[in-house]
Amino acid sequence: MNTNKPAVPNTTVTRNVNDLDRSTGNIYESLVIIAKRANQISNNMKEELHGKLAEFASSNDNLEEIFENREQIEISKHYERLPKPTLISIDEFLNEKVYHRNPAKEQQ
Repeated sequence: MNTNKPAVPNTTVTRNVNDLDRSTGNIYESLVIIAKRANQISNNMKEELHGKLAEFASSNDNLEEIFENREQIEISKHYERLPKPTLISIDEFLNEKVYHRNPAKEQQ
């Protein structure tokens, strides 16, 4: 996942419900697809963040030796400024970047 410069707006955008169910024909199915993709994105971002922050972890668990690490704070702020996973997944869904299928519909 490219977290450098996402083209997704950082704020909430009003959406037309008819745009969401255009590819599936069912608004609830579309929302499930978007929610599952948002969970995938969230897990990927979480793993990336923990991987980057693990570099700064210290083996000393002494409460007196807690210090402020500037690089660690900058990494955390970068991830806080990124758009929310739901906004990214909605954008991917509307731009048809998400592959989805419904096996129940395929059998009929």
